[in-house]
Amino acid sequence: MGAKHGMLWLLVWRALRLRMQRVMVVFAALTVGAAIVTALSAVYFDINAKMSEELRTFGANFYIGPGHGKSLSERELQPVLEEAPAGLINAASPWLYGMTRTELEKVVLMGAWFESLPRLVPYWQVTGSWVGVNFDDRNAMIGVKLAQRLNLKVGDTLTLINDDGQKKLRIKGIVEAGDATDNMLIVNFALAQTLLHQRGQLSHALLSVNNDVGQVERFASQLQQRYPQLEIRPIRKVSAAEGQVLDKIKGLMGLVSIVILALSSLCVNTTLMAIVGERAKEFALQKALGASHGDIIRQMLAETGVIALAAVLCGWLAGYLLAQLLGMTVFNSTIALRLPVLPITLVLSLLVAALAAIVPVRRAVSVEPAKVLKGE
Repeated sequence: MGAKHGMLWLLVWRALRLRMQRVMVVFAALTVGAAIVTALSAVYFDINAKMSEELRTFGANFYIGPGHGKSLSERELQPVLEEAPAGLINAASPWLYGMTRTELEKVVLMGAWFESLPRLVPYWQVTGSWVGVNFDDRNAMIGVKLAQRLNLKVGDTLTLINDDGQKKLRIKGIVEAGDATDNMLIVNFALAQTLLHQRGQLSHALLSVNNDVGQVERFASQLQQRYPQLEIRPIRKVSAAEGQVLDKIKGLMGLVSIVILALSSLCVNTTLMAIVGERAKEFALQKALGASHGDIIRQMLAETGVIALAAVLCGWLAGYLLAQLLGMTVFNSTIALRLPVLPITLVLSLLVAALAAIVPVRRAVSVEPAKVLKGE
């Protein structure tokens, strides 16, 4: 048995070495297929996290507000934030709206946690700078339209007037949001509660929740059951857009993979058929010397398997590099090579090689020694 196996691998090595040009065609076809599958699989398994990061530029994707006809207090919001699984919430802030007076006119006041704003409303175009800490009650931000009406620039001082006296605020940033915020004065949340005489109250809260595996819908469902007195829901235009985009991209990647593998299989099949045609006399002689159909099949599959395994190794490397290129081009970040990628590439590449070898192997087995060796 050992001698038979030794002869098998000797024949395999000889066949590969003597027909290196055609072997390289098979190797190149399988390598391209393996590289594409590796790259697209890596992107497929990492795209949820990448798209979740990209779509955070749309802003908050989760809303918590009072139930119909009710108010919302900080005491109700705090447990929601504290009980969320670690790492689920990227940023959160309560929001409070109301009217206050300046020396010139009444203005709409908005209170929020300053530290969370860059992640909750990243689309704001800010002239000047963001206010950096939640407890800053000396600086404020102002909508661009309100700033124009009040003739204010970055660094100017605005005076608010209420029953308790006056409050001077320095304008640190002018906000252009493209919505009602352009007509608002933005201050820290605690100061807004004081100026509006609404201690412990808020209008609603906005959250940025990780959605790389669809957590937003589950989180909303769990919280709604636990806090039925509150209105808790995803912001559909963000979370729905994320799901639709991901489904389309994943479908496209699957289609591209199938097409590439089909083309690779066709190329391998054609090349193996040519190889079998060139080796007809070799197979005829082997059968004349006593080789069985099983021996021919094992030899052909071993040759194809060796080429396929070498192609998979090169495809893994090329595919990883291609995945990084795609990641930097599309997401401006690297793609993580997750564990399922390597076995998926191995199995699909071997399957493509095996399917492509079916017809050539049958042709090799069907060689008739008498006719071939007589030159018929």
